[in-house]
Amino acid sequence: MALKATIFKAELQIADMDRNYYQDHALTIARHPSETDERMMVRLLAFALNAGDALNFGKGLSTDDEPDLWQKDLTGAIELWIDVGLPDEKRIRRACGRAQQVLVYIYGGHGAAIWWDQNGDRLERNRSLAVVSVPVAASQALAKLAKRTMQLNCTIQDGQVWLGDAEDRVQVDLTPVKAASGGMNARN
Repeated sequence: MALKATIFKAELQIADMDRNYYQDHALTIARHPSETDERMMVRLLAFALNAGDALNFGKGLSTDDEPDLWQKDLTGAIELWIDVGLPDEKRIRRACGRAQQVLVYIYGGHGAAIWWDQNGDRLERNRSLAVVSVPVAASQALAKLAKRTMQLNCTIQDGQVWLGDAEDRVQVDLTPVKAASGGMNARN
């Protein structure tokens, strides 16, 4: 018998002073049985960093043809494709062919560095791709915020990111690995 996804609910308040975006989001997040709290919370962080009216969670780990998050225009064309973790290089190249902009949030410390060393040369030529690294200490601290029902707030100012609840706050210092050379970059 197949295991079912675990459902998490998050009330997320975003104050993004860099983009002048201030919004509350009621999110339902399905965590795949093979997904860790750390990965789920990095997905939530990616949502907060790129939030907008049209940004939605994809089916994620359960499908190969959908990202972790995406934004489509009214015609159904993919404007933004966001993957989290260390995705297959071919998957990212296919995404670059399908979407106007592709963002990858890598995490895992040394593993993320090895992933970029192995894939960076082939991915470097994708003009619409931006890759951002989430420090291992931050991703592990975010995992500790994971609860079945969460009330979180995210503040973004001058490139500084804080995500927390009533008891704990995590500062996330993102490191750009590759900037997109056409269109928007991560954290415009």
